[in-house]
Amino acid sequence: MKAIRRFTVRTVLPEQLQPLHELALNLRWSWHPETRDLFRSVDPEVWAATGEDPVRLLGEVPAARLAALAADRRFLRRLGDLADDLQEYLTGPRWYQSRAEDGPTPPPAAIAYFSPEYGIAAALPQYSGGLGILAGDHLKAASDLGVPLIGVGLFYRHGYFRQSLNRDGWQQERYPLLDPDELAVSLLREPDGTPSRVDLALPGGRTLAARIWKAQVGRVPLLLLDSDIEANSPAERDVTDRLYGGGSEHRLLQEMLLGIGGVRAVRAYCRLTGHPAPEVFHTNEGHAGFLGIERIRELVADRCAEQSADRAAGREAEAAGRDAEGPDFAAALEAVRAGTLFTTHTPVPAGIDRFDRELVARHFGGDAALPGVPADQVLALGAETWPGGDPKLFNMAAMGLRLAQRANGVSTLHGEVSRAMFNGLWPGFDAAEVPITSVTNGVHAATWIDPAVVRLGAAEIGADRAEEAMTTGETRRWTGLERIGNTEIWDLRRSLRAQLVDEARHRLRASWRQRGAGEAELGWVSSVLDPDVLTIGFARRVPSYKRLTLMLRDPDRLRGLLLHPTRPVQIVVAGKAHPADDGGKRLIQQMVAFADDPAVRHRIVFLPDYDMDMARHLYPGCDVWLNNPLRPLEACGTSGMKAALNGCLNLSVLDGWWDEWYDGQNGWAIPTADEGAGVLDPDSGEAERRDDIEAAALYDLIEEQVAARFYDRAGDGLPHRWIAMVRHTLVTLGPKVLAGRMVREYVDRLYAPAALAQRELAAGGHRGARELAAWKAKVRAAWPAVRVEHVQAEGPGEAQELGSALELRVQVALGALEPGDVEVQAVSGRVDETDGISDAAVLALKPVGGPDLDGRTRYEGSLELARTGPFGYTVRVLPAHPRLASPAELGLVALPAESAGMDAGLLR
Repeated sequence: MKAIRRFTVRTVLPEQLQPLHELALNLRWSWHPETRDLFRSVDPEVWAATGEDPVRLLGEVPAARLAALAADRRFLRRLGDLADDLQEYLTGPRWYQSRAEDGPTPPPAAIAYFSPEYGIAAALPQYSGGLGILAGDHLKAASDLGVPLIGVGLFYRHGYFRQSLNRDGWQQERYPLLDPDELAVSLLREPDGTPSRVDLALPGGRTLAARIWKAQVGRVPLLLLDSDIEANSPAERDVTDRLYGGGSEHRLLQEMLLGIGGVRAVRAYCRLTGHPAPEVFHTNEGHAGFLGIERIRELVADRCAEQSADRAAGREAEAAGRDAEGPDFAAALEAVRAGTLFTTHTPVPAGIDRFDRELVARHFGGDAALPGVPADQVLALGAETWPGGDPKLFNMAAMGLRLAQRANGVSTLHGEVSRAMFNGLWPGFDAAEVPITSVTNGVHAATWIDPAVVRLGAAEIGADRAEEAMTTGETRRWTGLERIGNTEIWDLRRSLRAQLVDEARHRLRASWRQRGAGEAELGWVSSVLDPDVLTIGFARRVPSYKRLTLMLRDPDRLRGLLLHPTRPVQIVVAGKAHPADDGGKRLIQQMVAFADDPAVRHRIVFLPDYDMDMARHLYPGCDVWLNNPLRPLEACGTSGMKAALNGCLNLSVLDGWWDEWYDGQNGWAIPTADEGAGVLDPDSGEAERRDDIEAAALYDLIEEQVAARFYDRAGDGLPHRWIAMVRHTLVTLGPKVLAGRMVREYVDRLYAPAALAQRELAAGGHRGARELAAWKAKVRAAWPAVRVEHVQAEGPGEAQELGSALELRVQVALGALEPGDVEVQAVSGRVDETDGISDAAVLALKPVGGPDLDGRTRYEGSLELARTGPFGYTVRVLPAHPRLASPAELGLVALPAESAGMDAGLLR
């Protein structure tokens, strides 16, 4: 018999225990060991049975136990100390506040951070993989540093999905219903107590409404929009049913709610709490790109509302003045761009959300139109205007880049890949000049480092310094860890490996029971894995490019490694395929079929339902973390960072973060078959050949280097060379891979400049935005007449020598523009056999005198020949304005024509 309604009856805590409620509702408990220990002591059995979730714990612990704790003075002292500690954490000054005091300009008063998913804790399952875990770590690190972030996302009633296997090893999905009353969230309410709500107009007179749940992530509020409310029709109620589910229109509505509704939720939160309004909006991938459209609407609507009020009061002159002063669409676009940051995480066009233009037009036109935002302007922002683009599609990443003055990839290599992938948005510029920088991802140390590793470090450098090192990512904080002894490191690694073995056996037994096995069939599970055997971990999502089954290319070779008589290897594998990805499910089935073989099942296991809880055991317990994507399709790959923080060595293709931080002593690099191949189709024949070659290289590395070093023991039984690599990894990679380092980079390099640019354009009724928009319109209109008409170079002779110089004189036609509107540059550097310039240096040429009778302006400069070998130069004209974040921002450049009389410029 099924209930017709479901709800949660919460325990009423005795007054003395009320602080437990506050501790449970702040998700800081998920990365604060002392608070977790306190909740564990409330009732260890219930704590374990509820998945170590404080909210569920307090709902299920017996009343008699609560009464006993209310009279336990020792427990109450601990509770009071931790409540005071949380209050100090929430209110005391941290890194950001000290930066604000020392800096020349105030940092952003607040930053709004938008993401479609968040991995904060297993108890709040609103994530599917790396993007969400990264977003969760971003919020936690911002909290630790005191950065005034407001997180924005969607509340998915079914989360992503729970994974199990059937008897044949095929992935099965379950979507358990999440009850907000059992989660660490609370409703955002209006002063009269009613839930705060945002509404979006839809075609056909329909409305999409959502209420706002707030999760408190340390100091950071996370606002999650929920459409499952009675005000909506059934179709609209299902908009936030599950993460990455549904068809094209369903996804579009999710992204409209995230972007447009998310901005409105932020406004409601700031209005109700007094939180400073964000000066910077950060969109984590293109899913939230519509936030820029809503912010344009806000600015244009404010002007229109003020005009209407003036006219209603008979103040026609004032209304006309506002028309002249307030931002129109073009000016509002500039104001919005200045304060927006776009982070891309995908290295391939196939990873970008694209919608049919007609679908988007229908949702932004007619009775669904946003006031002051014409549908054709919205469509233009997402248009694929580059060669090879599809004019029938609306590209969310293109819109995100056009609406953001600043953009970044998530590793140095991914920045390069992104600049090449989006080069078409900046025609005429080399990929290296595309204005997309990079901030390499990081991971939140307190979430991912095993407490035993923390204790080992704290014993050497002190508990306070260890905590500060994990928070800030400053290299000097990690000095001293190199003194940790070999015996201590090896004992720790063995202990962590043993913990993983116990956890894997427990999970494997539960998985086989779900697959239909009886207890009598599972005696072998108790001998699966060995705490003294080299343990390799592989866990991630299962798209084809991550190559879950690369290790299976030669099954006999893999069996030989697993069953080696003196240097055996054991492998722990986990991962989920998207519910609609049958190809990924087949890869899992292949892996499971291999791992089910009685001959090897004690050496290789597949653990279903990979989530944050499993990950907390996997990363510390593995000796080696394997990552073998098809290069360069891994944007960053943060799982290897989490492993490294625990002294695990990486064995990876040089992709993502490993490409920039591998140093030969912190792990091993899997060689790729063709370093110059670029992006390959994972399903192509070329990729098949590449897989064969790289799998063979992987087997060789494991056998000849990894296992050989792990089992190379000295007379004291210790693998000293292995331990040296572990120590080197902890000392050198530790500060680099931290989310604290990442967030500090975002603040200094992107948030602070964006806030300054936003303030400049907003000042004086957005006068700066209107001036910049007008200037851009003028430049775009005049640009067809801008030409480099003649280039003359004079040097010391035909034989050019190092240290000599060329005197350049360039005639430029500017049309209706002034010299102050442009910069004329000489670009020089090494040239290849096609005369392409690399390692370019830029020299700004100076105007000499006014225009001649033909309207041309002369520019001059001295180009120093600062390198030997093949050398070349060219000349170009770019728009120039002090409020441009990049010379390439407008995508306009004028280069010499064949008839410009230009010296070939090639010097050897």
